[in-house]
Formats: sequence, structure tokens, C-alpha cells
Amino acid sequence: MKFVDEAKISVTAGKGGNGCMSFRREKYIERGGPDGGDGGDGGSVYLKGDDSLNTLIDFRFQPQYRAEHGAQGSSRNCTGSKGEHMTLSVPVGTMIIDEETDEVLGDITQEGEEILVARGGFHGLGNTRFKTSTNRAPRQTSKGQMGESRLLRLELKVLADVGLLGLPNAGKSTFIRAVSSAKPKVADYPFTTLIPNLGVVKVEAHRSFAVADIPGLIEGASNGAGLGIQFLKHLTRTHILLHLIDVNPIDQSDPIESFRVIEEELYRFSPTLYERERWLVLSKIDLLTEDELDTLLQRVSKELKWDGPVYALSSVSKKGTEAVCHDIMHYLEERTIQLEEDPDFAEQQLENEIAIEREGRERITELRAAKRAGQQADSDDDEDDDHDVEIVYAE
Repeated sequence: MKFVDEAKISVTAGKGGNGCMSFRREKYIERGGPDGGDGGDGGSVYLKGDDSLNTLIDFRFQPQYRAEHGAQGSSRNCTGSKGEHMTLSVPVGTMIIDEETDEVLGDITQEGEEILVARGGFHGLGNTRFKTSTNRAPRQTSKGQMGESRLLRLELKVLADVGLLGLPNAGKSTFIRAVSSAKPKVADYPFTTLIPNLGVVKVEAHRSFAVADIPGLIEGASNGAGLGIQFLKHLTRTHILLHLIDVNPIDQSDPIESFRVIEEELYRFSPTLYERERWLVLSKIDLLTEDELDTLLQRVSKELKWDGPVYALSSVSKKGTEAVCHDIMHYLEERTIQLEEDPDFAEQQLENEIAIEREGRERITELRAAKRAGQQADSDDDEDDDHDVEIVYAE
């Protein structure tokens, strides 16, 4: 199944039913009075989290959804039936954004969680409602209100504890295959990974965490080059980033410069995400001798002035993978305890997540606007070229 992480849909709630104007007319009953019932409320539209889904592709084929209208009231004070609510199932991790106002309506993070996205219209009132001591035969009713209508943008972001970051062919997919049961495609050419992959790492019984692998970044990704920028949003929900560096790249590029390229692209996408906990992982160390590896580690410490954790591993032989997984598990458990015991820390983390979401959306919006402007400019150039054509008729 094709992975789709973004979709636009139109949702329209049901209209409320109109109120009824009616009078009780029965034999032997004089002046029966008004008996017009109210209409029914219009149906609302909800989005509900479903763990069995992992893509938004269904919404690409059916982008419009309408809830049922409420029924009109009837005589004998009968209220019209309510419109049936419409519930759309979406993958867990879906963010709901109003396309017109750019307002975030909600974020579905749990199975079964429901969010109201379009409220049904309020029912109309029958003439019974307008009966008073001075107006015993009212001929007044009210119409049902229109339901809400919205144009929504759905963005799916995988829910993972750890995110993998790096250039194409840095060994991210091989790493996730080595430490989990996930089987992403692995090959000896760039851009093997075209969609995010999710794997669960089981350290021991009842101790596990999720890892997200996204397509590799390239230089200029923050300006729209390559595939990575559109998938960087999947790392915004992670708690720790593993920055993988190929110690012996095929193109003979410098690993230190590769590190700086990714750092620059990450900062341009979201300065707050750049400040998130990040560990450096040197992959494919089986391709270097011990002396070459020691030299590279010294360069990392000296040239990058890196003061965070540094790991050296080989995913093929699984050398060093167990140690990094145990350290990640320990960090995540300590973080969970700190969130529970330190309210200030929890509040700061929440503010950071909001800032990352905002910065990421702003960056992606800027890229889309620039792309549309470029397409419009190309279209204008083509039109100008057509006007410049001089037609000469042969005699």
C-alpha cells in the first residue's frame, strides 16, 4: 500500500431540521392549540484514531464528506429525528489543521480518541415553543441552522521515541533492521528509503521503544531539494535523535562535512528541533581499521567540538548496537520519571513541542508558497513568449 502522510478533505455537518407549524384538530376538542414539534439536530463529523491504519491514502480518493441532515418536526409535538453522526477513521498520529485559517484543531495520539471537526446545525423550533398566555395560536416557527463546513488538512506523523537522521546511505535502514523486526529496503545506492519506516526495539521483557527512519537528507533540503524535508516533520514527535554518519562513504566525502550539512539543514527546518537531545552514531565501522576509527573519533572531538554521546557501531555485524539501545532505553525511562516529578520540565517540553510544530509548518508553508510562485512565474513567461511570436503569411 502506498504511504500517504498528507491529505486535504472537505467536511460538512448536517443541517438542523425545520420546526413544524401545526394545530391540534380533533373531534370534541375545542381550540386544541399548537402542536408543531421541533426539528432534529444535524449530524456532526468526527475523526477517530485507529491503530490498524497507517496511511491517509483513502482520503485521496474520497475527499468530500457530509453528515446526515436532521429531519423536520411534525404534528402532535413529534420531534424530527437527529441526523446520524459521521465518524472518519484516521491513523493514530494524525494532526488536523483548518486549511483556511491554519488553526490546529486537534492531534490524535491514542487509539479511539475522537475529535469534533464539524458541528451539526441546531434544530428549528415548532410553533408549540412560541405559545404564550397572550398568543395561544402562534404561527411562528424557526428554521434549522446550517451545519459547519470546513476544509481540513490532515498530516500524519509517526509516533516514535527515537528518530534516525542522516544523509542517504548513512546506514539508517540497516540499523533499524538490526535492532528491530522492521524490514525496510536496503541497497547500495542513495535514496533507497522513500517513505518513513517504524520499528519497535525490544531491549528486554516489558522494556521497548519505537524508532522512526526517514528518507535521507541532502544539502539544500531546507530549500526543497531531495525527499527529506517533507518527512522531517515525522521527527518532531521524537524524544531523541540519532545522527548517523557513514565513516567510509562511497563517494569518498568527508564524514565531518557530512555531519555539518545535516546540522545546517536541521537548524533551517526548526531551530527548536535542532536543540533536541541528539546523539552521534558512527556507522559501518567494520569498513575501517582500529587506527582509522581512533583518528576519526579524535577529529569529531576536535573539529566538531561535540560534547554529546558518541557511539561507533556496525549494523551488519551488530557490533555496538546493543549498547546504544540499552542507553536509549535508560534515557527514555529517566525522561519519563522527570516528566512526572518535575512540572517545570514537563511544561518546558510541551512548549518545545509546540514551537517545533509551529516552525515546521511555517517552513513547509514557505516552501510551498515559493514553489507556487515559481510555477506561476514559469506560466507567465510562457504566455509572454506566445505574445512575442510574429506570424508571417506566405504569399
